[in-house]
Amino acid sequence: MSSMAASWTRLADSSGLVRFVDVALRGSGQVMFQNNPLTGLLFLVGILWGAAAAGGIQVAIGATVALVVATGTAMLLEVDPGAFRSGMYGFNGILVGVALPTFLRIDGLFWAYLVIGAMVSVFAMDAIATVLASWKTPALTFPFVLTSWLMVLAVTGFAQLRLGGIAPPALPHVESHAASAAALDPAFLMRAWFQGVSQVFLIGNAVTGAIFVVGLAVSSWRAAVFALVGSALALATALTLGASATAVASGLFGFSAVLTAIALGAIFYPSSLRTTVVAALATIFTVIVQAAMNSGFSPVGLPTFTAPFVLVTWIFLLPHLKLAPVPHQRLAAATDGRGA
Repeated sequence: MSSMAASWTRLADSSGLVRFVDVALRGSGQVMFQNNPLTGLLFLVGILWGAAAAGGIQVAIGATVALVVATGTAMLLEVDPGAFRSGMYGFNGILVGVALPTFLRIDGLFWAYLVIGAMVSVFAMDAIATVLASWKTPALTFPFVLTSWLMVLAVTGFAQLRLGGIAPPALPHVESHAASAAALDPAFLMRAWFQGVSQVFLIGNAVTGAIFVVGLAVSSWRAAVFALVGSALALATALTLGASATAVASGLFGFSAVLTAIALGAIFYPSSLRTTVVAALATIFTVIVQAAMNSGFSPVGLPTFTAPFVLVTWIFLLPHLKLAPVPHQRLAAATDGRGA
């Protein structure tokens, strides 16, 4: 631990206010599995940059408010101290805080609605984690997905709340300019590559994506590499299969794939060649699941959020595979034809 990080930790241990800020920032970092307050701060900076560039500063405000509310709710509920200090009750809240301003109109009782969603995400986290504990499988971002689905769907039944940035219900289709010549343009590819990372927080901005990668690298170079590789694999897969060039350029096939790549390549399995191969396969499959869920959800006009990542990562984690590096003796025996 660097001297600066050690000093921050001592300050957080001695001050209740600083401890709260520390926990909240760790919650922001935990969106991409990083228990690091500096990573969380850089994620917030990236959200602010992307939101301001798009003229939607309310997204950055919503993220901050929801992160604070979720962290405060967890503290008042006296949840598990270890999980609380590592920010495990904040990351679903901040995602709710990004999603609702993105897809709902900012009027009427919107902000009260957002606070309710942030608070409920804490209960959803505990409930889902409790159910999955018997399978030794993490809740991931499913508390955010479930809470946001319910809150977005409910809006059509209330006069004081209105939908905003959601596409109208439509039958699934692929645009005629899928995999167009623009996909071969380096600027197109670079923008799509980094926006695949930025869209983890529903932000379509390449600079934001670069800030997120720096934030990851501060905590874990391996996570940063897998984020970039995951976005590149998703980009290549989507273009090869003929996905909409518009959706690809916006990073909409990349964000769940990025989370899958980080989760399986850098977090839940030990580093090995087999881990990398499994993470790559899961990342490619996440793009397929993304397209499937897009088709299934478009008739009701509901976003998939990070559900493809959650579903695919559960599929690859539930078998509890042992993917440790192959011992040299076994590898040599296998190549000599003496081992299985």
